[in-house]
Amino acid sequence: MKKKIYTAATVVLSALALFLSSCLKDDRFVDFSKAGTIVEFPLGGVVNFGADAITETPDSTPNGAITRRFSVNVASAHAPSKETKITFAVDNSLIAAYNAANPLVTYLPMPTDAYVFDTTSVTIPGGQHFGFSSVTFFKNKLDPALSYMLPVKISDASGLNISGNKGVHYYHFIGNDFAGAYLWDYTRTPPNGNFVGANTTLSPVTPNQFETNSGYYTGTIRYEVTFSKEGSGANARYYNFQVAFNQDDVENILTANDISVTAQPVINVAGYDENKRYTYAEALQLFEFKYSVLGTSGARTVVDRY
Repeated sequence: MKKKIYTAATVVLSALALFLSSCLKDDRFVDFSKAGTIVEFPLGGVVNFGADAITETPDSTPNGAITRRFSVNVASAHAPSKETKITFAVDNSLIAAYNAANPLVTYLPMPTDAYVFDTTSVTIPGGQHFGFSSVTFFKNKLDPALSYMLPVKISDASGLNISGNKGVHYYHFIGNDFAGAYLWDYTRTPPNGNFVGANTTLSPVTPNQFETNSGYYTGTIRYEVTFSKEGSGANARYYNFQVAFNQDDVENILTANDISVTAQPVINVAGYDENKRYTYAEALQLFEFKYSVLGTSGARTVVDRY
């Protein structure tokens, strides 16, 4: 295992304005000339819940800072003629509602000293649609075994309508000890597209499951890795690691292209024992997965190491 520490880059959002502007002229999208003006987070809402998972490796400062930049959009057929002040607020009452509807992971409110906003309001000048702000999280102030949520909502939009389904960013940390940024080696036999030291992320699904991509074919076939844990902190032990393909990916990517799995993914580490209680450092050495496939161009054996 080779885990890589780096500072998360700010997501480039400028292209989003052009995209949404074109959408307003497309009959497939809402006609804002009739619907009126709506203020929204373009990348917010439950529909973008997965993207609001904070999985970046923090910086090297004592608190482990991770910054997320976000945009707010005054969505209308034409840019407002006067400036629009948009205010944001944390609404922890949304956490209970989310937990009730999605019981797989129980989220706790994020401690108030574990985040800070660049600003809690933006003023969008007349003639423009977008404003930007950011929130910085301090990962080292959080218990890595627990899951936290920070629901950031648009609380005021200068009297304009606030989107009902994209008015909230559900920023969250899933308490999964192995999620984060890693270095990645990919080997295919016979060789094609092999690489060493690429960047990738092990993304949390639940506290005891993460997923990550294999390098084979489209590079979008996901491994789903589950494990059990007992104890906490330095005394934590991990066991029963199991790896499998995401079945939707098998059907939509492999089967759809006449590729069959001839050997299912396994942990490709000599001496691996699913019943052994591994320390955290020992468990990090287990993330090497191997499988075989057969397609129209022949048999392939793949090994991904993280």
